[in-house]
Amino acid sequence: MPSSSMRNIAVGIVVAASFYAAPAMAQATRTWVSGVGDDVNPCSRTAPCKTFAGAISKTATGGEIDCLDPAGFGTLTITKSITIDCTGTFGSTLNSGGINGFVINDSATVTPGTARVVLRGISINGAGTTPGLNGIRFISGASLVVEHVIIQNNLSTNGQGISFQPVAAARLALRDVLLVNNGTSSTGGGILVQPTGASGSAIVTLENVSLKNNLNGGFKIDTTGNTSAAGVKATIGNSDISANGGGVAVAVPAGTSTVSLMIMDSNVSNNGAGIIANGGAATIRVSRTTITNNGSALVQAAGGTIASFGNNLLQGNTVNGAFTGAVLPTN
Repeated sequence: MPSSSMRNIAVGIVVAASFYAAPAMAQATRTWVSGVGDDVNPCSRTAPCKTFAGAISKTATGGEIDCLDPAGFGTLTITKSITIDCTGTFGSTLNSGGINGFVINDSATVTPGTARVVLRGISINGAGTTPGLNGIRFISGASLVVEHVIIQNNLSTNGQGISFQPVAAARLALRDVLLVNNGTSSTGGGILVQPTGASGSAIVTLENVSLKNNLNGGFKIDTTGNTSAAGVKATIGNSDISANGGGVAVAVPAGTSTVSLMIMDSNVSNNGAGIIANGGAATIRVSRTTITNNGSALVQAAGGTIASFGNNLLQGNTVNGAFTGAVLPTN
């Protein structure tokens, strides 16, 4: 029989083991997804995950998910700072079935309004028997950057290529993005910017963005229900807004936030309406931009302003309209 001292040692080992817990798996700064991966993997380069949803829980805040090969990697809700980059491959998300492709919403975290998200080199496609709702929906976070992305076929009622509806101050930046075939003939469209409540505001930049054949509208800013003093400040540069139900529209109901939009070096053509400023706090300034072959080219309603900085081509529309006046640059 073992001695009492040996028994005591054995008991001690068992007790110590009962209090030991294996450390949690550390999150990696960079993870990987592959069409032949598996979400039970650690998402390393040699053992990649299969979906964005499987990889994000294994990726540290501020980290990056990269795509190893062409594949569909599923839809995703993002609640923290992260970059998703499929540059050089054909990474895609299919969001048919009346759902969103990507949702950015950190409102339920301990640090709401801080997530900084980058989506790069991705195709987001809502095609299907039941089409997708929004390619990207932004609710809460600090910023969203979208680069080299195609967003299409979000044809559900009120479907948008990008729905940017922040509950607090947030920034949206798009570069080299194509939005095509989104919305229906009466609702939705390419891009909707609509901050919410008393705290939502937006700074928006579009550079080399193409909005084409979005059935209801191409680009719209709407401050309905928004009373933030910061309002919306937006810039569209080197972009093509053509063959949409409507081109560029700013709607500012009385008593809501202000909107200041600058359009420069761009093309607004072949739309049902070209540029609309609706509301006394809606100001659009235009420079070096072609506005042609639209229905009504310039529409200024309820005190809205569309001013020219010069060098615009306004011709060949069913109704050309006229700029409110020339704005002279200052030194």
